[in-house]
Amino acid sequence: MSLHKSKDPYADRCPIRDVLERLGDRWSMLVLFTLEEGGTLRFSVLKSQIADISQRMLAQTLRRLEQDGLVSRTVYATVPPRVDYALTELGASFLKPMHGLLDWAKAHHQDVHAARRAYTAPEAIEAR
Repeated sequence: MSLHKSKDPYADRCPIRDVLERLGDRWSMLVLFTLEEGGTLRFSVLKSQIADISQRMLAQTLRRLEQDGLVSRTVYATVPPRVDYALTELGASFLKPMHGLLDWAKAHHQDVHAARRAYTAPEAIEAR
């Protein structure tokens, strides 16, 4: 069962929509980069390192990333149960090209903010 269904029945045939739509959400990249940097992490550690994510959203994001094969989940039969999350080979391979995007975002973050501040919406121009 898919956790995300597109209204377009052909969306799963398009690699851009099928893969990047899922991974381009607000949290997936942050979770993946956090796992890359930290190695195998428990849920609580992930949550503390991505401070503004809710527990529910982190659980949903991890579930989707596991479903897509980018993250592995290992449950240990201890009391209380211990669950570890780690990048899979597929997840690590996805992040290789994403480092270029991350570098670009870091280098141009201020430029994007400046453009946003300078932008006047067409509706505001017409209202003048």
